[in-house]
Amino acid sequence: MYDMKALYQARSVEDAVALRMAHPQAQIIAGGSDVLVQMREGRRAGAELISIYRLDALRGVSLEEDGTLRIGSLTSFSHITRDPLIQQYINVLGEAVDQVGGPQIRNIGTIGGNTCNGVTSADSASTLHAYDAIVELTGPGGVRRQPIREFYIRAGQVDIREGEIQTAILIPRGSYENTFGHYIKYAMRNAMDIATLGTSVNVRLSADRKTVERARVAFGVAGPVPLRAETAEALAQGQPVSAELADRFAQAVKEDINPRDSWRAARDFRLHIAVESARRAFLRAVELAGGAL
Repeated sequence: MYDMKALYQARSVEDAVALRMAHPQAQIIAGGSDVLVQMREGRRAGAELISIYRLDALRGVSLEEDGTLRIGSLTSFSHITRDPLIQQYINVLGEAVDQVGGPQIRNIGTIGGNTCNGVTSADSASTLHAYDAIVELTGPGGVRRQPIREFYIRAGQVDIREGEIQTAILIPRGSYENTFGHYIKYAMRNAMDIATLGTSVNVRLSADRKTVERARVAFGVAGPVPLRAETAEALAQGQPVSAELADRFAQAVKEDINPRDSWRAARDFRLHIAVESARRAFLRAVELAGGAL
């Protein structure tokens, strides 16, 4: 069923890096929810695989000394959704990855795999962009940290360099503190479907909950890679909370997104749902932040 040339089992992060250097054509495999399906379909026939699945040091969620939220790359979607730190500080990420596939996929699929495959429809991607996530990569030269917006190069391609593996996703304290978000996935069916469009919005309100101090909105499938709509973000900053602001914020996202026509949806339809989902997500994020509309 699985036509592979070789399978190497990494015993540590350092060992995984060494294996990557020794076998540069080998494919990293963690949960295998993408790679094994592709192999079964014959798209990776004769592949070499490097398994990092047993590297428990890359699992779990923790807080670093400076308040950075650290999510190990092998942390499964199910664990992210249930993790107390995620629920306390960035619950929207748990809600987003809880919409990936079915329970079996969520139990084995990992946040690292979801980002490293480089697809714009990944359910974690828009929320990670909206929270200014940083990707941690470990390679022969040590640890490298890169903003997730620079990690995605083009459709299906990310910036993983020779010998590197992704070891964590980091959310800076300044990105999640006093910030509330909401994610909307639009798909052609309610279960086990790839997003036609993914929209993630978060807001930070003033102490009296009447003014938007900061707003972020990011999309998946609104371009070749996940992206932020900065025009809308700038428009909302410093403005009084209102339903009218939500409408203007939503219309402004059209300035920065560029969805395409595909068999899943026409470009014009994606633009329509981008505006509507941005409006709804903004209103819900304001509500979660304690704002009154």
